Amino acid sequence: MEEMNQYEQAFAQYDLTQSDEQVAAAVADIIAQNREKYNTQEVKERLLGTVELTTLTVTDSQESVMRFTENVNRWSNEHPELPALATICVYPNFAGIVHDTLEVDDTKVACVSGGFPSSQTFLEVKTIETALAIKDGAQEIDMVLSVGTFFSSDYETCADEISEMKATCGDEVPLKVILETGELKTAYNIKKASILAMYAGADFIKTSTGKVAVAATPEAAYTMCRAIKEYQQTTGRKVGFKAAGGIKTVDEAINFYTIVAEILGEDYIKEGLFRIGTSRLANLLASAIVGEDIKPFSL
Repeated sequence: MEEMNQYEQAFAQYDLTQSDEQVAAAVADIIAQNREKYNTQEVKERLLGTVELTTLTVTDSQESVMRFTENVNRWSNEHPELPALATICVYPNFAGIVHDTLEVDDTKVACVSGGFPSSQTFLEVKTIETALAIKDGAQEIDMVLSVGTFFSSDYETCADEISEMKATCGDEVPLKVILETGELKTAYNIKKASILAMYAGADFIKTSTGKVAVAATPEAAYTMCRAIKEYQQTTGRKVGFKAAGGIKTVDEAINFYTIVAEILGEDYIKEGLFRIGTSRLANLLASAIVGEDIKPFSL
């Protein structure tokens, strides 16, 4: 009961009353009022630098992941004037092949870990998988919140898992906590889960795995960014935000950029605290930037 009270006390410091309708209206207003000022070549180039180029399929292999990584090397060699992609994101067993193949200093190796995408396994398995990924070269880790446990109001277990995973990562390896907002559904749940993850040690909070029907939405992004801003004001700690899952067009990416820039500021984005996880958007951004239809990141 004491632990439960601890988390309830943390939640009580934040405004959890904003309804889904109010969030939708706020998002519509932000985009309508501000989007066009971010619809620029500079922002498209900056967006390219936020991309976590992702391959998380059952058909991934050592060979396909190597080719995937070589595409990133080739693009950066051909376009040194453009920002490097933020990361290449793969399953843990491919951390070594990305690490050994990647030649772009500013692009990091990221791995999903901890029983991705469901988080339904033993904590010991989650931490061992994470430690092995880091040993093989992972520089960032993406884990999934135990959503069922969260819905059971067992906040202590949720927080302990995140804390254990962060301890495994250590100070040098950022931990992103995926909330799976499509399953949380409401602004109330999304904000509560955001607060819990940040208090437990998340360096980033992330929308989605991309493995459920509803992935990243502007409304979820708005709610999470508001939580990040309030958390920073309360604690002084700045947490990153990652939108992932279902972002398929440049226009959608600009919408997410607009929300983040208006709530958290463009300096936040320039500091590398905004990321987009995608397997498709990178080609579209590259095409928009160079002005012709190209697919440099396709296998």
